[in-house]
Amino acid sequence: MLRLTNLSVPLDYTEESLRALLLKKLRLSPDQLLSCRVSRRSVDARSKQDVHFVLSIDLQLKDEQSALQRGRNNLSRIPSPSNNCFEVCTTGCRFRAKPLIVGAGPAGLFAALTLARAGANPVLIDRGKSVDARMRDVASLQESGMLNPDSNVQFGEGGAGAFSDGKLTCGIKSPHVRGILETFVAHGAPEEILIDQKPHIGTDRLKGVVSSIRNEIIRLGGTVLFETRMEELILRGGHVEGAVLRHDGERSEFLTDTILLCIGHSARDTVQTLFGQGLRMEQKPFAMGVRIEHPRALIDRSQYGSFAGHPALGAASYKLICHTPDGRGVYTFCMCPGGEVIAAASQPGGVVTNGMSLHARNGRNSNAALLVGVRPEDFGDDHPLAGFILQRGIEKAAFRAGGGSYIAPAQRVGDFLEDRASAAFGEILPSYQPGAVPADLRAVLPAWITDNLKKGIRAMNAQLAGFAHPDAVLTGPETRSSSPVRILRNASGESEDIRGLWPVGEGAGYAGGIVSAAADGITAALKAIEKQRLL
Repeated sequence: MLRLTNLSVPLDYTEESLRALLLKKLRLSPDQLLSCRVSRRSVDARSKQDVHFVLSIDLQLKDEQSALQRGRNNLSRIPSPSNNCFEVCTTGCRFRAKPLIVGAGPAGLFAALTLARAGANPVLIDRGKSVDARMRDVASLQESGMLNPDSNVQFGEGGAGAFSDGKLTCGIKSPHVRGILETFVAHGAPEEILIDQKPHIGTDRLKGVVSSIRNEIIRLGGTVLFETRMEELILRGGHVEGAVLRHDGERSEFLTDTILLCIGHSARDTVQTLFGQGLRMEQKPFAMGVRIEHPRALIDRSQYGSFAGHPALGAASYKLICHTPDGRGVYTFCMCPGGEVIAAASQPGGVVTNGMSLHARNGRNSNAALLVGVRPEDFGDDHPLAGFILQRGIEKAAFRAGGGSYIAPAQRVGDFLEDRASAAFGEILPSYQPGAVPADLRAVLPAWITDNLKKGIRAMNAQLAGFAHPDAVLTGPETRSSSPVRILRNASGESEDIRGLWPVGEGAGYAGGIVSAAADGITAALKAIEKQRLL
């Protein structure tokens, strides 16, 4: 099998036109091309007069050696695939007690699935609700300002990623990435995530995918418990012996020597408890800022020119970065084409924003997090959990600025750049629910964040025409891009302090997105399996 890379094709290419192009490019007769399949697809929009796809194609030829000898640099043999998480041999694995996975986000789901496929009968718990019930709680916050602190955008089956449109872009090099994507497809995700450069599932379709993975865990002997909180660890002599759980107001002990902590980046109370139990932690850099919102049509035109609206393209995305004099930098993150800004609070009395898109990405606006780098020296204290205090202070200030009931403060970009409060919105209306009020974000964010945001917006306008549109909307704050704390672990992946405890994923400070969190969960599960083999 051979792979041809960097093949430019028009947006309206077909299987027949692609095959004809391959025959011409490789100088083959029709009978020599046995099969061809697109393995990678990206959009090249560097020239707005010639927006097109760039493909990688996997080919099967009658005479592959002759094709290689003709010396085309972009034609090569496909290397043997690396083992993914479900190809690793797990026979003979016997846990002395059922392993416990705390948190049903991507890390927890894939850790539990890996352990279930190994026959370990894992128990997966989450303080939140199943994804269907969770959707209703999220809607309640958006429609009436009623927050459920245990079931919201941050907590519940699927984790925070379930409400950011299921973006699967990933910068890590892991043998598990392909297996993760294939698992999503097997459970109902669209097949194009296997080939798109910027794959996404959509919050509306991710709900079914997540519940299907849960059902496979159960079918393989696992147990999944919702509305079940880990109160504290049971420890003895530097080892895990179990955990105290709370469900429906009652406490119980779950005894095990293997616990995978997949708690997510917003489980501040759980991290506080673990710190009190002696787990070593350290501050880590993260980022905070706002959501910036433009009309989808403006972004489409800026990115695709006259090709905007082509059915093969869909809503346009962007990824921008700006270096600033103080070294913090400004960048966009979690860009949601044709999406909306959503309420992502998980604690009473604080406003938090996030972004979300449905699979169709056909909303009137597009939005992205616009973030400033936050360094440990910005925390104001050397306590490992000081970053939580900084986040919480900003979220409370936003709650006050919005007038309560989880209304968010928002500001026109034109007003923000001129240091004046917004009195009204212009032609671009914020999509955030339960509602946004014109405000001055300087009352919410520290000056070092707002100063950097202004520099970033002006610089990014040169990269993306219309980014600094005066009526574009800034809604804040975005405080939960990642965790400001890292739970220390050793080379084997276990806690440095407690044997049998595996800090995993975003909440532990070792991942940054759905795929990287899932990969970290798989890795931790495999290491736990290997440890059991050695006992």
